[in-house]
Amino acid sequence: MTGAAVIIALRYAAFALVATAANLAAQYACFRLYGGPGAVFAALVVGTGVGLVVKYVLDAVWIFDDAGGGARDHARKFSLYTATGMITTAIFWGAELTAAALSDDTHLRLAGGAAGLLIGYVVKFRLDGRYVFRKAAT
Repeated sequence: MTGAAVIIALRYAAFALVATAANLAAQYACFRLYGGPGAVFAALVVGTGVGLVVKYVLDAVWIFDDAGGGARDHARKFSLYTATGMITTAIFWGAELTAAALSDDTHLRLAGGAAGLLIGYVVKFRLDGRYVFRKAAT
């Protein structure tokens, strides 16, 4: 692995942690505000949305060196980014829902979510470099 690749990997890992923290903080806020029926799904949706926006901005600028292009270009890329995110979100949600099925404990659900996010981010890096930020990645 070259020095540049190591830097990209470290940045990506750091940004995954930032987006994970934003996701889980948003989920935690949801759990604190609402604990009724559908609370887990509401928290998943809000957390996923927050994490997605944070990660897109960081990845576009610092990972794939693709900050330009205007609103139309970013809208197209964000759509593709969201599509690749659907695959990795299925991994994340599956892990968190499995944890929720095992226990009603909020902390265990969040730990399941964190594990799913970690696995999902590894898959997402590969997909985004190949399909979303192709010009910047080549």
